[in-house]
Amino acid sequence: MSCDTIPASFFGNLGCKAGEGCKSAYNPAKRLIPANPPPHPPRSKCSSGLWIPIIHSPTSSPTLYSLSDIPIIMKDLENALVVFQGKGIRRKWHEDEWWYSVVDVVGILSESQDSGNYWKVLKHRMGQEGGDETVTDCNRLKLPAEDGKMRLTDCANTKTLFRLIQSIPSPKAEPFKRWLAQVGYERVQEIENPELAQKRMKELYRAKGYSDAWIEKRLRGIAVRDELTDEWDGRGIETDMEFSILTAEISKATFGLTPTEYLAHKGLKRQNLRDHMNDLELIFTMLGEAATTEIARTKDAQGFVENKDAARKGGTISGDARQDLEKETGKNVVSDENYLETPEKVKRLGKKK
Repeated sequence: MSCDTIPASFFGNLGCKAGEGCKSAYNPAKRLIPANPPPHPPRSKCSSGLWIPIIHSPTSSPTLYSLSDIPIIMKDLENALVVFQGKGIRRKWHEDEWWYSVVDVVGILSESQDSGNYWKVLKHRMGQEGGDETVTDCNRLKLPAEDGKMRLTDCANTKTLFRLIQSIPSPKAEPFKRWLAQVGYERVQEIENPELAQKRMKELYRAKGYSDAWIEKRLRGIAVRDELTDEWDGRGIETDMEFSILTAEISKATFGLTPTEYLAHKGLKRQNLRDHMNDLELIFTMLGEAATTEIARTKDAQGFVENKDAARKGGTISGDARQDLEKETGKNVVSDENYLETPEKVKRLGKKK
């Protein structure tokens, strides 16, 4: 298993509250990240769905989110984190290529306890030695910081990183260059064959203890979420806050809980909410978002107010269906169970006995 994220649509929540999602989903199927430990990701395109494995900082342990639900099946995996020899490296898809956090790379190669200062000194030295081109080619892009906020960070593409590596005496230089080339190769593979990314995402979820039946619903939910956020993008919804509010409107009308309340109900904190939903919860989540998309299109909703009304109506359709099912079965759809300790697949088998 050599893949890990996604991951906004994953949902992750750099720039938005866990589970409430931002713009898109951690799009696993579109941009999976190869690495060992599962990584972390998103910001304004996280969404509330499939955030895949997420590491909130290069030194933190990974958490499986739904990439917001996230997310990830066919949109933009804007931010993600990959892992080299157990160390996290933040990166961002920008101008059709990956840009990596220079501070993270420098920290790994130099093994410095203060990689920020090491890079500051190195930049100054390179300027004096005529290495201005390498420094100039670095781009200031917003990446998640340890406090969870998006901050401007020096980033370099693969070409610039190869030049930068030559300036850092390190036994890890050659292994890192081979790893960097492999990461780029796998990304090209996924662009040419989107099904490969989806396959890797399935493998990741299986490794986390999810059943094939659950995985199919999860990935389908990501596609539905992605379609909705694309619709919002084209209808004047621009800020993370607006995406978060609209997502909360659908959830409240569907389940009687906002994503934040839902997380608390399940005993979760920063985890991806949708990665801890059962089959029916995923299905009604999809229904609410699919209905919202259809209403927005039919009514040609424009701007925040009109789309908020569409979100409430779409969620109500799903909420009414949920209540009808609960009346017929005498069972609540909204569950307080999660998969923190017992994998979904194990719980599913337990219910069949």
